[in-house]
Amino acid sequence: MSFDRRDLLVSSLAFGLAACAPAAATPRPASARAAALIAAARRQIGITRAYDPAYSVLTFPGGDVPRAKGVCTDVVIRAYRDALSLDLQAEVHRDMARTFSAYPRRWGLRRPDRNIDHRRVPNLEVFWDRAGARLPLGGWQPGDVFSSLVGERLPHTGVISDRVSPLGNPMVIHNIGRGTQEEDILAAGRMIGRFRWMV
Repeated sequence: MSFDRRDLLVSSLAFGLAACAPAAATPRPASARAAALIAAARRQIGITRAYDPAYSVLTFPGGDVPRAKGVCTDVVIRAYRDALSLDLQAEVHRDMARTFSAYPRRWGLRRPDRNIDHRRVPNLEVFWDRAGARLPLGGWQPGDVFSSLVGERLPHTGVISDRVSPLGNPMVIHNIGRGTQEEDILAAGRMIGRFRWMV
C-alpha cells in the first residue's frame, strides 16, 4: 500500500488539527476504586495552588500540610486518603519501622521520620515495590501511579488520569511546581516507575 502526497497532506492536517483540539474528556475505562482515586486527585486542582517542599511537623496518623500547598507526593497521598481511606503516612511509617534498611539512606536519617518519609518519592517507590505494586512501564491504566525523573535528577510522582491528551497520550494529575494540574504525561519527565496499589 502506498501513500501519495495528497494522503500525506491529509494525514498531516488531521494530526495538526488534533493537536490543537481541547483535551479529550472522554474517560477511558477505570475500576470504581481507580475512578474514585482519580476524582480525589482532580478535586485538588484549583485548591493546591503552590509547590512547597518545606519540612513540616505533622499530626500522626492522617497528617497533612495545608491543602493550598504541597509537593507531588501530596497529590497522591491526599487522593488515597480522600478516595480510599488509605493513609500512606501510616502505611509507609509502619513498613519503615519494620524494615528501615530496605529504604534509601540519602537523607542521613537513622530511624523513620513520620513527618516526611511518605512525602519522598524514592520511599514511596520502595514501599510499592515491597507491596508488589510495581508493573512494567507502558500500558498505562487510569489509577496507576507513576514515578519519573525531571531533568534526569529530580524524582516526581502523580496519578494517571482517565483522560487522554490531544496527542493521544495519558493525562496525569500532579504538582510539578505550579500546584495540582492535569497535563499530558509528557510534562511529567522521564518515566521510571509504574505502580498499581489498592485500586
